[in-house]
Amino acid sequence: MDYSSIQLSRLDVICMPQESLHGLRSIPRGIWALGFVSMFMDVSSEMIHSLLPVFLVSVLGASATALGLLEGLAEGTVNVVKMFSGGLSDWLGKRKALALVGYGMAALTKPLFPLANSFSLVFVARLIDRIGKGVRGAPRDALVADLAPRQVRGASYGLRQSLDTIGAFAGPLTAIGLMLAFKGDSRKVFWVLVPKGAYSGCFVDVRGLSASLRTHSSQGSSTE
Repeated sequence: MDYSSIQLSRLDVICMPQESLHGLRSIPRGIWALGFVSMFMDVSSEMIHSLLPVFLVSVLGASATALGLLEGLAEGTVNVVKMFSGGLSDWLGKRKALALVGYGMAALTKPLFPLANSFSLVFVARLIDRIGKGVRGAPRDALVADLAPRQVRGASYGLRQSLDTIGAFAGPLTAIGLMLAFKGDSRKVFWVLVPKGAYSGCFVDVRGLSASLRTHSSQGSSTE
């Protein structure tokens, strides 16, 4: 039996958590900021989207056909806008600005859902929200690539996506709890989400993102 290989494998197991912790600490603050922005925005967006079919059908009296048309156009809009947002961010050189515009569009639609008294207003709000998602997606991912050091680039993408997934999972669960608390009043639940989408989504640690961008820019200019 090769005892030296067993000892080396044990050392590898012991060192793995420390290396993982060191990797997380090496991820720039700007990427953490982008991750938390995604998480909080996803919480508010998924809470609304999980309740929207019930709200449209039971409160506004929309048909199943209208609901299917809305969701199909909304998701199709995201994919079309994504085709152009990445190239636009390359051309303008304003990735952060485009990402914030996308998050801002989503945040501005949040008050429209509890105010809606017709299917048409919900239709407009949903399309604007999806356009914002398409606008911010590619520039945000490009920002991660710009900010992440080469040795932790994979961990940086994984962190941002993990926080995004946490938000997508927590949103519907929170919506269930709020619907129980408000006895099925979806408008009240929507109003609860307005400040969360408006403030948490757009302005979570923007200073950290700006600082990381300045550091990245200074490093890039020094290497040229």
